[in-house]
Amino acid sequence: MEDKRKDGVEGEGSYSGSKDYNERTKKFVQSGKVDQAARDAEPKSEEEKHQMQKAERIGKDRAKGEDPALKKK
Repeated sequence: MEDKRKDGVEGEGSYSGSKDYNERTKKFVQSGKVDQAARDAEPKSEEEKHQMQKAERIGKDRAKGEDPALKKK
């Protein structure tokens, strides 16, 4: 990643970080490893499954709600 600004400040959002993330994500998707990674991420036990569900509930409780743009058709 090459930073074009001499002071390294990009402001609120990091354009170089976003670009790097998008490039690495695209490369990963194209690698064909997504299905295996999803299987590897599955809970290994009922206890782990419940912990993951609890963490999801806690995260959703803190969320401000669904993005209205997701409901547009």
